[in-house]
Formats: sequence, structure tokens, C-alpha cells
Amino acid sequence: MDPSEIERRVAALEARLAVTEDVQAIHRLKARYGQLADARYGPDGIVERERLEQIADELVALFSEDATWDGGPGLGLCRGHEEIRQRFLSPTLRFSWHYFVKPHIEVDGDRARGSWDILAPCTSAEGHPMWMSGSEHDEYLRHDGVWVHQSMALSVVFMAPHDKGWSRVHPASPNDSRDRGVRR
Repeated sequence: MDPSEIERRVAALEARLAVTEDVQAIHRLKARYGQLADARYGPDGIVERERLEQIADELVALFSEDATWDGGPGLGLCRGHEEIRQRFLSPTLRFSWHYFVKPHIEVDGDRARGSWDILAPCTSAEGHPMWMSGSEHDEYLRHDGVWVHQSMALSVVFMAPHDKGWSRVHPASPNDSRDRGVRR
């Protein structure tokens, strides 16, 4: 094998490795987001205000300055750090535990797109145990060498009472993009 072929192969391997490392960094970003979103709740509900403010500050650091966070009709749209911070300072639940699964991430230089399915057992503000399922569609950018969220949009498939389950929830069409499930 001549030296130019070796150089070409090494360059191709380095490019593939860089994308793999970027995908892993985005996985860690999403995991940290889930950890922090869930850390807002303790055994007795929402954590004390000082801890909640610390968590909100850490969550905001996972977003670009001009990011959008779109929780859909139930949670609203936030633009920029201050609105996102305020959203996380006002939990609408007493408990949640985010499971992000089936990631699909595409990296293009310093930008990337990702989608994740989400399952979240949660407890409503009124104390009712619930199941929430949906998907999140994210855009990421690398800022100063670190991946952050540029946008995050939640599409709810269903929010169902734990004791009744989701058997009467109509399945979502894969072409729908927002709050797809309807409980009848």
C-alpha cells in the first residue's frame, strides 16, 4: 500500500471517529438533561427552592443562548436562557423520571439533529401517578468545543393515568409531529 493510500485511509478513519465521538457527546448531553430534569424532584415532591435554582442554572447551561425549548401545548414554548430557566423553576409535576431511548443522531460538522423516544413515569401536581410517552426532536450545535441544545421539541404520544393504562389511547401516526395521542 502506498503512503497516499495510507494517508487517505487514516483521514477517513479519523473523520469516522470524530463523528462517533460527537454522537457519544450528544448522548451524554441528553443523559445529563434527563438527570437534571428529574433531580428537581425528591421523595416529598419538588426540591427546596435553593436546590431548584441550582438545577435550573445547570439545565440552562445545556442550551445555547438563543435556544428554544418547546414542551408543546401542555408545557409551552420558551426562547432563550431566561425563559428556559424560568420554565425549569416552575415544575408542573411532583415527580418524573425520563427514559430517553431509540436515539437517532446525525452530525454535520458543528451542528447535529437528533430524535429520541421518551417514556416518563410521573406524578401529577395533584398526586396522580401517570405515564407519559412521546418523542423529542432536537437540534444541537457545538459551542466552544461543547455540544449544547439549539432547540428541543416534545411531541406527546400519550399521557395516561397509571391505574387505567394506555390501552384506549389511539396510536400515533409516524407522520404526526405534535401531541399525537388522544385519550378517548
